[in-house]
Amino acid sequence: MKTMRTDVVVIGGGSTGAGVIRDVAMRGFDAVLIERGDLAQGTSGRYHGLLHSGGRYVVSDPHSATECAEENAILKRINANAVEASGGLFVVTPEDDEDYADGFIAAANATKVPAAEISIAEALRREPRLHPGIKRAFEVEDGTVDGWQMVWGAVRSAKAYGAKLLTYHRVTQILRENDQVSAVLAHDERSGEDVLIECRFVLNCGGPWAGKLAEMADCHGVEVVPGAGIMIAMNHRLSQSVINRCVYPADGDILVPVHPVCIIGTTDIRAEDPDDLPIPQIQVQQMLDAGEAMIPGFRKSRAIHAWAGARPLVKDSRVSESDTRHMGRGMSVVDHKQRDGLGGLLTIAGGKLTTYRLMAERIVDHMCEQMGENRPCRTADEAVPAAEDGHTYAIGHRLHEVEKAGKSPTSQQIICECELVTKQMLEKAMDDLPQGNLDDVRRQVRLGMGPCQGGFCSQRATAIAHERGDVDIERATGLLRLFLKNRWIGLWPILYGGQVRQSALDEWIHEGILDVEHLPEGAKEVVR
Repeated sequence: MKTMRTDVVVIGGGSTGAGVIRDVAMRGFDAVLIERGDLAQGTSGRYHGLLHSGGRYVVSDPHSATECAEENAILKRINANAVEASGGLFVVTPEDDEDYADGFIAAANATKVPAAEISIAEALRREPRLHPGIKRAFEVEDGTVDGWQMVWGAVRSAKAYGAKLLTYHRVTQILRENDQVSAVLAHDERSGEDVLIECRFVLNCGGPWAGKLAEMADCHGVEVVPGAGIMIAMNHRLSQSVINRCVYPADGDILVPVHPVCIIGTTDIRAEDPDDLPIPQIQVQQMLDAGEAMIPGFRKSRAIHAWAGARPLVKDSRVSESDTRHMGRGMSVVDHKQRDGLGGLLTIAGGKLTTYRLMAERIVDHMCEQMGENRPCRTADEAVPAAEDGHTYAIGHRLHEVEKAGKSPTSQQIICECELVTKQMLEKAMDDLPQGNLDDVRRQVRLGMGPCQGGFCSQRATAIAHERGDVDIERATGLLRLFLKNRWIGLWPILYGGQVRQSALDEWIHEGILDVEHLPEGAKEVVR
């Protein structure tokens, strides 16, 4: 068994854990981040891409609205490379009454959320595809955020301050000596080796899995409710800014442009298991209907991928335990010393991706107080290394990068046309992730996330990995199968119209020509 020693162990590699490990490291603590898979592979990688202005919560959750507005401005500075400052609109569609809109500006002013009413003509000038029958429109400071770039930016910043990262390590035990946490035991899912990490403090940032992690320290009854929601990506940007329906938060009332696609979301239903999130056909239809209310002809666009994520909601005594839609979105820190008599363990849940930095500040402040340390937070003042130039990205950033780069035909060979991923970008991601699979690489460069969903780039990326000598032919085949499986999982719920033709083409390529199901297999199937 391998043994390590550190000050703080952070469990969970989503946005909250990434923010926490950065904050802890910047305050001068030795720290280790443990994640059972790849970074942002759970909730933070399964959301709609919205950087909240706060507008969505000005009535339903005023405190969260103010937090979102403040953190929106901060993230545009410290995570600029991961943010598109697209702006946003709240519109009253012909299906919506105007009662909610009548109080929208007053509620925004009360919560310090920047918002202003604009004319319908101006809204239609900005977004020509909007329903021409909209009744009112308000502009807000919504943006879109690449969750993977944001999370990796925070973690790379933490590593620059000395933090260590253990991905694909599953926590199996949180050990205690009497009434104090003493160590964390984790299992390396790749090597099969166990790792014992002796520590002074554990910060549980497990999102919807936080309750199960707390149970490993004999702290039972931490009520984190998984609120499951589905999202659907359409094959091009139907808007250039975020479109919200100006109603009390409901299902399918947000349309978010993200890179070359747009995402409609989301539903909100209690899930029993955050690892098992079905995508019911009735919810798919619900999303398509909702999109049609904002953008006439929405259904005629091609739905290219569907997925589900689980929000880590704190149980709210004000509503039914099954009513996740109306549970508060605020963050909550559980002090297990006060609650369970166990020192050295804090759990955080709730919040939003937009407030990830603030969540980290809150829990690390609490840790410092319990440890008797006076180390102030500096995360709002210093950009992550990739964002030091302060420039947010725009839809054409990839094309600009390709055009300004060197003229080598090999390095600038386009591997993924949908997302303009070059061979050079792909090989850099492979260098950064020497044991990574193609999905890990996908999260770095968006390989296969455009309209063809890996139909043409998956074989090219596999061939490059094999050509470089990173993997032998059996593992290369296994990696290709795994990548295709994970892409195709998101297709079955949305097989209609143009997507049926695209899926048939992909199947002819991979099954008819390459016969991927019958290629030679390695000694064991690749599962990660």
